[in-house]
Amino acid sequence: MVVVISGADKNSSEPKRVISVNPDEVRPTVIVEGVNIKTRHLKPNAQNPQGSIVKKEGPISLSNVMLWDAKAKSGTKVKRDRKDGKAIRISKKSGEVIK
Repeated sequence: MVVVISGADKNSSEPKRVISVNPDEVRPTVIVEGVNIKTRHLKPNAQNPQGSIVKKEGPISLSNVMLWDAKAKSGTKVKRDRKDGKAIRISKKSGEVIK
């Protein structure tokens, strides 16, 4: 769950579900449910003689989202730490370990 913190769909009080992540080194992006809706018009063909209009989510930059902290009920930054040789992520607002 993430919160969109920038752009036309900005709403820092409502969490959204992440559909996919593209961890590109130059431009990492995420696809978030209900954010950056793109409309595509399809021409008629044999399978679809009427044609149609398809709406789907487009990618947004990874820097435009923030992890949702359910305990604090808001977006939070992440602190990285090591515990028993494993890297863990910790919410800066609530101090909870992020799974």
